[in-house]
Amino acid sequence: MENPRNGILAPRVVLNSRDAVNVVAVVDETQMVFVKQFRFGTQNFTLEIPGGLIDEGEDPKVAGIRELREETGYKAGDMLPLGKIASNPVYMDAYVFHYQTTCAALLRSETEFDEGEDIEIVLLPIEKVQEMLYSGKFDHPHTISALMYYFHGVH
Repeated sequence: MENPRNGILAPRVVLNSRDAVNVVAVVDETQMVFVKQFRFGTQNFTLEIPGGLIDEGEDPKVAGIRELREETGYKAGDMLPLGKIASNPVYMDAYVFHYQTTCAALLRSETEFDEGEDIEIVLLPIEKVQEMLYSGKFDHPHTISALMYYFHGVH
């Protein structure tokens, strides 16, 4: 690829991917919904907010509602946009859309995990989430950015 600054050609890898979405989901105004799952890249379990890839032609908000239901069984309320970030601009062309929603614990349905998913649902008090965020307890950068938007953005 050609460097636009100096015109030098250099070998580069760019991963073409669909955009993704994740959801900061609050239950009963006191807890947040997280999923714990194994991530092959780090060979470790991560605690992260629900989310996933947006289907071809799917609206990001609709994808967030779908991903929350599929991964946790919770039904989303109003979906409020928190912002979007580049997934990893070093070598990816995709973006991640962050949303927040309030869900009622009584509106749970059956989960629908993808073939490669093995998810444990974890509810955490909002105060503990904030403490964990600022003390570096989350590894997934998309969870970190969404929570930073939530705690410091519009909601």
